[in-house]
Amino acid sequence: MRKKIVAGNWKMHKNAEQTEDLLNELIAKMPTETDAQVIVAPTFVNLASAVDHLEFTNIDVAAQNVHQAEAGAFTGEISADMLKSVGVNTVILGHSERRAIFHETDALIANKVDTALEHDMTVIFCFGEELKDRQSKSHFNIVENQLKDGLFHIQANQWENVVLAYEPVWAIGTGETASPEQAQEMHEFIRQTVRTAFGIEIADNVSILYGGSVKPDNAKEIFSKPDVDGGLIGGAALKAEDFVAIVKAI
Repeated sequence: MRKKIVAGNWKMHKNAEQTEDLLNELIAKMPTETDAQVIVAPTFVNLASAVDHLEFTNIDVAAQNVHQAEAGAFTGEISADMLKSVGVNTVILGHSERRAIFHETDALIANKVDTALEHDMTVIFCFGEELKDRQSKSHFNIVENQLKDGLFHIQANQWENVVLAYEPVWAIGTGETASPEQAQEMHEFIRQTVRTAFGIEIADNVSILYGGSVKPDNAKEIFSKPDVDGGLIGGAALKAEDFVAIVKAI
């Protein structure tokens, strides 16, 4: 049975004091029982304190990225072993901003996936098409290629540590809007693509999150779709009230 998951990607927001304040708000407002696994991803410098702060709660901590090498002369980078050493066991990889701004390729992301899985980390694997891809009607091909080139090299037994996160980049901060029906259409396609490559059991058990500007006012309708298993939340994750409302919508 696949998990329901709501993950908040804080991106480059919140210093140490602000991180503590937001975590305290989340602890105070979060339901003690929820159908969803709840994850927050603060910045690297606040990960250790977040893990400590959330130790006795139902909120988990993820990193926003990891380097593919075990160690070495990679100034400014963070290894999987470093994340594990502070209690972080989940990492977001392939985010649209990493692809677009930092020019991460499918091949590089595939290497990062391997490193994370070798360290028994859970990977939230992000992918999705841009506006030009949607307009040219190549969006299904783009998504399929990102999955195959960045993820489909893994072994069947590694899928238990993989969560998929579909990001329609064209619907994030562009003024365009993706409907719940469009989300379901793509999620169904993604699940079928996994089914074709790895079989029905893996496809039916992998969680597929939606990362297209989920907010309190649209979360319930989006999450009601049969192939949408939760959300990867951006801006709304920075406000405790909004994030908790999204969790409750699951």
